[in-house]
Amino acid sequence: MAVAMESSNRIAVVTGGGSGIGRASARKLAALGFDIAVLDIDPVRANTVAEEVLASGRRACGLIVDVAVEDSVRTTFDAVRSRLGPISVLVSSAGIADFTTMDRMTAATFDRMIAVHLRGTFLCCRESFTDMAQQRFGRIVNIASVAGINGGGGPGLSHYAAAKAGIIGFTKALSFEGGPLGITVNAIAPGLIDTPLTRGAGAPDSLYDAIVARLPLRRIGQPEDIAGAVAYLVSDDASWVTGQVLSPNGGGSV
Repeated sequence: MAVAMESSNRIAVVTGGGSGIGRASARKLAALGFDIAVLDIDPVRANTVAEEVLASGRRACGLIVDVAVEDSVRTTFDAVRSRLGPISVLVSSAGIADFTTMDRMTAATFDRMIAVHLRGTFLCCRESFTDMAQQRFGRIVNIASVAGINGGGGPGLSHYAAAKAGIIGFTKALSFEGGPLGITVNAIAPGLIDTPLTRGAGAPDSLYDAIVARLPLRRIGQPEDIAGAVAYLVSDDASWVTGQVLSPNGGGSV
């Protein structure tokens, strides 16, 4: 029998919550009645989104975190518990992006991409998992990418695709551990989404135009398109959904 979400199970952590998909997800979950911990490496962005959540009538806090650093994650999640309570929902959305072709890619560039995306997802899931196991309830949503499924939209994304594919594999494996504890673990693999992170990755506008021209829906995705998928995966309606990859991508990958 599915376990319904109780009022006490409504504390959500959103990493990378200061902009883009993270911000849209934080605002969406707040509108659905969640209290939100907005975690971001940029304190101004984190606090701005936390203030937006507070203005909607929910509890919120904005906290600084570098998801690639173990001590930073541990300290920040302890602060979430202190301010809001035990964690029942995690949206792991923190990320970086750049286009670097293989002839220019250094080991440090590759390692940083893996550290932020894959190591960061692992560290945040591990910190949340204990709370969820004790409550016998949890929802984990890891933001991957369609690049982790099909390799990406062009040259220069091999490190990014590798990191996102790792998140998908990690998500699937973790779902076997979470299931008996009442924890669902799923991934979202968005297509091209119009975010500050994407726009700052260094790709020419012509690349975005070419991708959109090939999409059946003929538009670039918006952060709110992904926030809607997040809302579904943390809801009671998705209580029998785990280990899955949902890919809102405008029809670019079918």
